[in-house]
Amino acid sequence: MCGIVGYVGRAEAAPILLDGLRRLEYRGYDSAGVAIVNGRQMETRKCAGRIANLAKLMTEKPPSGQYGISHTRWATHGKVTDENAHPHFDQSGKIALVHNGVIENYAALREQLEREGGHKFTSDTDTEVLAHLIGSIYEQIDGADSKARLVNATRAALKQVIGTYGIALVHSDIKEFMIGARRGSPLVLGVGKDENFLASDVSAIVAHTRDAVYLNDFDIVAVSRDKFEISSVGGEAGNYQISKVEFGAEDVSKGDFPHYMLKEIFEQPNSVRDAMRGRLNTEECTAKLGGLNMTAAELRDVSRVVLTGCGTALHAALVGEYLIEQLANIPVEVEYASEFRHRNTPMSGNTLVFAISQSGETADTLGALRESRRGLHARRAGDWCRRHQVIYLAGHHSGVNRTVAGANAASLYFAGIARDRSTRSLARPGRIGAEVERSNSLDRQEICRGRGNVVLRPPI
Repeated sequence: MCGIVGYVGRAEAAPILLDGLRRLEYRGYDSAGVAIVNGRQMETRKCAGRIANLAKLMTEKPPSGQYGISHTRWATHGKVTDENAHPHFDQSGKIALVHNGVIENYAALREQLEREGGHKFTSDTDTEVLAHLIGSIYEQIDGADSKARLVNATRAALKQVIGTYGIALVHSDIKEFMIGARRGSPLVLGVGKDENFLASDVSAIVAHTRDAVYLNDFDIVAVSRDKFEISSVGGEAGNYQISKVEFGAEDVSKGDFPHYMLKEIFEQPNSVRDAMRGRLNTEECTAKLGGLNMTAAELRDVSRVVLTGCGTALHAALVGEYLIEQLANIPVEVEYASEFRHRNTPMSGNTLVFAISQSGETADTLGALRESRRGLHARRAGDWCRRHQVIYLAGHHSGVNRTVAGANAASLYFAGIARDRSTRSLARPGRIGAEVERSNSLDRQEICRGRGNVVLRPPI
């Protein structure tokens, strides 16, 4: 659940980076930090604890500069300490790097660098090993400090990496320039006017731009203030498209709520209503799921349904198991995506797999989806819409736990209605019609707390 924000432009980088980290705060973290280039000097502030602690450091000694990177860390390698907080640096101290993901062969790479000599590590992280590896290759490449030299060093280093990464890095001797790359961990490029951004989630930068490029696995992006260039780790030119983000900064703020969880609770009614809007057909007694792309005949052939996800998405699947079995009278299984992707699950040709994700970027769920014959899910922004069928768009939510889970459960409910209608349109029209009518008439009280209970009122 780590977060990355990078900026290069004309404005002071510090407030933009800090604001971006705050917008990612709902994801959970245990430390935070920034690295901003001021002239040829790298100014770094990082600490364990909350973003408020980092903000205090930056207030006491404000970093200056117009490009830099920032990070919120959820500890994987090493304890929660100031030293293990990102950014991390190469042996020269000129390259600063932030990283999401896990470098699986970091121990072997660290031993390789230590044998070379001249490498002293100050943290327990795999990220610092990657920074040193890029710095070592950079020094071995002949030529003056240049953007191309840094891109080539990054490309060569990533070819040696086994694991997942979403990274952003800057070099103190290369003016107004940063690099991003991804493999299995999300990274998005925000395109502005005389400024560009990198982020692990578009919500971090939507206050500044709504034009975004969602990077693909093995993409490397070289970002300047007024242009960017995308290529692959192998050196081929990258294919990309600039997408328009459909939500604004107000959608990812806490508003008047004291924390994101409470905001999520009160967003549930609208989230479920959005799931229903335009999808329930009273006249035909069915649900219309535009992204399903399956005919009534294909739905009739489905003999088994597998629901897979992680965390609260899995909880939505557990609800969906009851709904689909009750409405469609078809066997349903719920699988942890992290286990589903690694075990040899028998998959017949008539099995339909729903992969459910809150963020749209869950690595285990993406892996499970790749292992399936047919994938469906419930999210717009991220890898999912570009690769697989989509049956429900939950919109963007600033806390990922309850609202999206409720919306995912609603989409499974509709899937049950659609399948039931396709197989029993003559046998049970009254029952399906009643379900559709009841869904259309749900009020706020029923959605939030169940019938007869009192609804908590949001803060004024």
